[in-house]
Amino acid sequence: MIEKLLHTPEGVRDIYSRECKEKAAVEERLKGVLDQFGYQQIETPTFEFFDIFNSDTGTVSSREMFKFFDRNNNTLVLRPDMTPSIARSVAKYYSGSDFPLKLSYKGNTFLNNPRYQGKLTEKTEMGAEYINDDSAAADAEAIVMMIECFLEAGLRDFRVDIGQAEFYKGMMDALDLDRDVKLKINEYIENKNSLAMEGLLEKVDIPESYRKVLMEYDELYGDVNMLSRAKELTGNKRCRRAVSRLQEVYRVLEMYGYEKYVSFDLGMVNHYDYYTGIIFRGYTYGTGDAIGKGGRYDNLLIQFGKKAPAIGFTILVDDLLMAMSRQKIDISLKDYGYMILLYDDRDLANAISLVMGLRRGGMKTQLLRRDDGKEMAEYMKFALDEGADGLLRLEGDQVVIHDFSTSMVQVTSLAQLREEY
Repeated sequence: MIEKLLHTPEGVRDIYSRECKEKAAVEERLKGVLDQFGYQQIETPTFEFFDIFNSDTGTVSSREMFKFFDRNNNTLVLRPDMTPSIARSVAKYYSGSDFPLKLSYKGNTFLNNPRYQGKLTEKTEMGAEYINDDSAAADAEAIVMMIECFLEAGLRDFRVDIGQAEFYKGMMDALDLDRDVKLKINEYIENKNSLAMEGLLEKVDIPESYRKVLMEYDELYGDVNMLSRAKELTGNKRCRRAVSRLQEVYRVLEMYGYEKYVSFDLGMVNHYDYYTGIIFRGYTYGTGDAIGKGGRYDNLLIQFGKKAPAIGFTILVDDLLMAMSRQKIDISLKDYGYMILLYDDRDLANAISLVMGLRRGGMKTQLLRRDDGKEMAEYMKFALDEGADGLLRLEGDQVVIHDFSTSMVQVTSLAQLREEY
């Protein structure tokens, strides 16, 4: 029974020691990017009423949520997605504001999804939401921020694929097809299964112009030149407007000088139905899936009583860290370094006096009492394993300093060290 209690449930895990520091260090870098763009932090609850994430908002299905009840028998859920929570908060606290609103966040999401077997069901996300601006410049800013986050984390080999929910919706809304057929089309587009698409289209009656687009959907991927071809393929005004919007966004990305990081994929189909326009995903090697996702959701806030356009994105921090580990990208822990001050019981008063001075002087110091049953070599190994920068050994009026970064050993007096700090 005790052995079982030591393990975490499936889909969640402990993060500790160096890995925990590395995660904190990367999160601090990402926060720095969001701060530089002037986004203000917001925190929303880890659990909310079930209706915040119901099918009307276009988020995940009910069976993919972790649900429970409060004392009043209300159905609550651990949030599976950050965006609806923030949309609810904005509708409540900024209901009368039509000024551009820029918010950033960090929080954990929970997805009870069998498709994620072997992956975490609890993930840390960091991202931003840009409310009350429906311009192409706002779309581009969200993409640029994602790129900046990847660069700041240390990634160099990555890309951001950009799609358009309106292009796909324009096609589907124009076709008189059963829901099941449309779901199949959705699946084949997402999987780029042209053979299955061909077989399906042979069984349905649709205009030849739409048939041609659907048959070439898996080829609607590439650089900005592909967008011109996509326009030529369809006469559907809604689809053409969607492509024109992507071309506008690309021109803004050129102004930033970040066009080299993006490509376009009109076959991108997002699982969240609330997206209404541009959608984008960030990819790098080492994860097998997107490490960042975003898009425009102009109709989501109205479901909470506020009519406002919005765009946002999220970085999946755990997946980003996995990619960085596999790409052997070093994460500096300079700001998380500390020293261990080792003392004997007889030196407790001096140890406390010294450690207080060191801490006031800005040195992060852990005070550690020495056990007579342990050798000095054991403490040295412990300090190294814990990621300490060094070990200070208090011996009466002297302090022996072991600097792990230089492998140097220095002996100084207690009085001298006090003066230095």
